[in-house]
Amino acid sequence: MKTEFKRISLYASDGAKTAADIFIKELTDRGVVCGMTDDRAAAHIALQCASFDAKDRYRVEDTDGGYVFSAQGVRGLLFAVGTFLRKTVYSDGKCMLVCDITGDYFPRKPIRGHQVGYRPTANSYEAWDEEQYRRYYLDMMYFGANTVEHIPGDAGSAKNELMKYSSPDMCAIASRIADEFDLDVSLWMPNSEATDEEALSKKEPVFAAIPRIDAVFIPGSDPGDLAPDLLFHRAEILSEALKKYHPDAQIWISAQAPHSSPDWGDAFIREIEKKPHFVCGVIQGPNRAMELDELRKRVPAGYPIRLYPDITHNVRCEYPVHFPDDNWHYAWKASLSRESVDPRAKEMRRIHRMTSPYVVGSVSYSEGINDDFNKMIWSAMDWSGDADLRESALDYARLFFPGCDPETVADALLGLEQNWESAPEESAPVEPTLEKWLSLTDDDPTIFGNWRYVMHLFRASCDALIRRRRIFDLSLIAEARAAAETESFDSVLDILSREYPEDITDLRTKLNEYAAILFEQIGLQTDVSHFIASGWERGAVLDTIDNPLTDKEYYIEKLSHVPAGLPKKVFMQKLFGRTKTAEGELYYSVALHGLEGAGCAQEYFPYLNFIADNPTRRGLLPAGCFDIFDNYTFRLKTGGLDGSAHYILRVVYASKKNGSAHHRITVNGTLVYEGAQFGRRDKEYDALFLPEGLESAVYEFPGSLFDNGCAEIALSEPTMGVMFTELFLNKKGRI
Repeated sequence: MKTEFKRISLYASDGAKTAADIFIKELTDRGVVCGMTDDRAAAHIALQCASFDAKDRYRVEDTDGGYVFSAQGVRGLLFAVGTFLRKTVYSDGKCMLVCDITGDYFPRKPIRGHQVGYRPTANSYEAWDEEQYRRYYLDMMYFGANTVEHIPGDAGSAKNELMKYSSPDMCAIASRIADEFDLDVSLWMPNSEATDEEALSKKEPVFAAIPRIDAVFIPGSDPGDLAPDLLFHRAEILSEALKKYHPDAQIWISAQAPHSSPDWGDAFIREIEKKPHFVCGVIQGPNRAMELDELRKRVPAGYPIRLYPDITHNVRCEYPVHFPDDNWHYAWKASLSRESVDPRAKEMRRIHRMTSPYVVGSVSYSEGINDDFNKMIWSAMDWSGDADLRESALDYARLFFPGCDPETVADALLGLEQNWESAPEESAPVEPTLEKWLSLTDDDPTIFGNWRYVMHLFRASCDALIRRRRIFDLSLIAEARAAAETESFDSVLDILSREYPEDITDLRTKLNEYAAILFEQIGLQTDVSHFIASGWERGAVLDTIDNPLTDKEYYIEKLSHVPAGLPKKVFMQKLFGRTKTAEGELYYSVALHGLEGAGCAQEYFPYLNFIADNPTRRGLLPAGCFDIFDNYTFRLKTGGLDGSAHYILRVVYASKKNGSAHHRITVNGTLVYEGAQFGRRDKEYDALFLPEGLESAVYEFPGSLFDNGCAEIALSEPTMGVMFTELFLNKKGRI
């Protein structure tokens, strides 16, 4: 069924005028002639308030070519408006519904929202004004969001030059806007104060100043490190203060555990088992005290669980790219870092399916508009219980790209996630995806006025730049390695130092242009020096995009500083041969080979601490040291070893000193080292090849420990864990 509107007349009953005014503006902005009428019989679309049992329920009815949107109030009516806008296309002043939208609508999850915290560490929100918040609230509501979460701070909160208001003032303004749309307002309020009295003195004025508060989220940690009994006691005090001003507001406590307290989760359960009356629910977020299924089993049934999913970060986070495998290629990680534009529809669905059965909904952790597509996908899933990702991408296209072909936009959006599925040089979708984004200017020459277009074009261009650079750099390395056998030292250095071709340098220049547009349009801060990002990790992609993607810069740095007393050519051959192995030997790198290269599964979900996106390390790290495994135990299984040889095991560790650390290394269950961190150092090797922050240790053992050439090697440490990046298994006498 398709319905075409050449012009639209709207009728609004009492209480529906706010939604109707918003609807008229949306249609007018899309080029549709529309206006209000008092004659309901003549209206193409009528908006009316009706008796429903929930704010989120709404109905769309067909009445002889027109429609009636019914809901309890403005919230439900705006959801109905969103349904219409997501299912319509626009051309030459006409509006076409692409499918039948009649029916009764009610969400699967009662809580559906996103954090939009106005603070200096965000990558965009703190540059916004009142109208930008109002616009973004509507955008999220059109995909079914009913909650916004703010981070109010206090009178002494930090403020940067982008912020037009103080954090508490903007929180009050944003709360007032939310109330216009009947959006629930949640506050994220960590326990950073040393005493209850200090916490109360800072937080009670916030409660008094903010006009609408529906919930307060008190994290157990990240930040904060109160023991659970003190945490719950403080929550009770804050609940009493909160209810003076907002009698129906709820207190939610998160089971996020401080790293320093391994038994914190059990203590948390003991407190919640007391069934405190002032706690309305429990939140599961990063640094979780226990897995979500265990939390749901142990928390008393009367307390719902709300998810706090991190949908904004790529690495060093709860749900890294390619979760749970965490095998996003190191070249992407090095250049795009932690907070790049990251549409991850398939991964959002995977994570949602894993978590949804245990929770009553979610309010996502977000640091800005880099995760805009993820927000809309997540809200759609919280509404429906699952989602057809292509239809959701089409909805996004129809809603936010009204002058463009929805199929092209959907393909281009989903293509950005596909770009990251393999190494850049192997990723076939990268260039076609960029072409799709560029082609949209043919449909709409004014599209550069749409920040969502520029933002995703920026990401597509980043991907293409990374792929082209990586292919070029790998070709230079291959040429340099071959030349090292026959040509001079200086010739090899010249090969590695060649300039990038024009197609790469021109694309890099384009990124600066797109970044300037985004900063002007939506406040996206893509570097520290020009666009005032709070740090290189905070969405500042222009500060990381030039990071090394291969060993090229490492080789140039090393060959430019040959150690005294070592012939240049000898050092060059040692450098190029650093990771070479002979028959019956092994080289394993967390970055180069991934956890799957270990030949066996690791315990739990190991944390990978990626270190190569830090611009201060540029050129200092070999690619094999880009990733650091960080867990209590690492296991590797391999074969093809020589049982008659004597072996040296070399492990490259992160130099994180801990006097109480106790390392154990076993080979096929036989202990080959037990003792202090890390064992016998090889300072000569470290001086030749490793930068500050990494160090190697060596362990010797006979090949007789192998079983028919097979070995299971285990590295363990029970308190701080094993933090290593490379592992070599060489016959004695080789480096």
